[in-house]
Amino acid sequence: MRIPALLASVLTLLAVSGLPATAESTVPQGFRPASTSWTGPATGYVLGYSPCAKKWCPALLATTDGGTHWRRLGAPPMSLPDNHNHVALTVTGDRVAYVSDGVRVVTTRDGGASWHPVGLIGAREPYYLSKLTETGGRVFAVLTAYGEGRGSTRLYSGAAGSPVLVPVPGFAVTGGLTYGDLAVGGGLQVALGADYGTERYWTSPDGVRFTPAAPPCPAGTVASLAGVRDRQVVALCSSSPGSPQPGSTERRLRHADRLGGPFSDEDPVPYLGINQGFAAASPTSATVAAEGGGTGFLHSTTDGGRTWTTTELPDRGFSLTDLDFPGGGTGVVVDGQPDADGGSALYRTTDGGHRWRELVIG
Repeated sequence: MRIPALLASVLTLLAVSGLPATAESTVPQGFRPASTSWTGPATGYVLGYSPCAKKWCPALLATTDGGTHWRRLGAPPMSLPDNHNHVALTVTGDRVAYVSDGVRVVTTRDGGASWHPVGLIGAREPYYLSKLTETGGRVFAVLTAYGEGRGSTRLYSGAAGSPVLVPVPGFAVTGGLTYGDLAVGGGLQVALGADYGTERYWTSPDGVRFTPAAPPCPAGTVASLAGVRDRQVVALCSSSPGSPQPGSTERRLRHADRLGGPFSDEDPVPYLGINQGFAAASPTSATVAAEGGGTGFLHSTTDGGRTWTTTELPDRGFSLTDLDFPGGGTGVVVDGQPDADGGSALYRTTDGGHRWRELVIG
């Protein structure tokens, strides 16, 4: 694992509106997407890399018309990790964004006019930051640390604009295998677990006041969270990878009629692949991203889990990341990684996940 610096320099992300175009061509030759983040069905950002001077150079693109036209923005000073960590772009507002490679975090709050590093207080290597977002004037992140056969996963937080994030007291689990997830939209949800036996779950309407609640998933499974959709909550409950057979995962979809309410109505999900992501477009439309045997799978339902369609993405089969539905039935996902043999591509759906098509950039 690469040795990270605790504090990093900054992301140069400028708002789509009012930003002068750079003198460089819009899309660099050989550009391959690494991460995408959308603030609405038509407004999206793609962070990618292209070969230059025997290395990979970052480029940041933006669109306001669903990808028909792209505009090049200032790129973040985030190199492509040599350990294949996912470089994740998270845009939370017109002038606010974060980029993390799992061990470093960089951010801007004024469209790139000034820069602020983000530190992770108390984090000891090796660790991996898996989720990061901002809501209700606060920043939240899920960080998992490893060491000597034991691990810990905890929630980090800080005021929006703070140069550091700190562990939130009481929001932590320890064990041989630990994990966690968080989701925003209609409130904040946090799920932490260990060894497929200890599961904890909290909800908050504002990111300040938290209420413990019964976990979304039964013992022996792990929860993947989606934001509140039309006042309802959807969660994915998954067994350990490789069950019931290699290259598969047993999964079920569960629903709650309100934030903090009990989950019920288990609906089976196709087993193919190991989980890579989960997102819901509505209470009845959800997609699971999975990978197995060199093939990517997008399992989607538009009727609450009663029936499913599976889209296969066989060309890359390395990873599926940034699965999200920013609104209006529009969803996105990145297939592959820039420096992988098969490269990477951005896929988009406009019907809640029923049909996915590659979105050509440039």
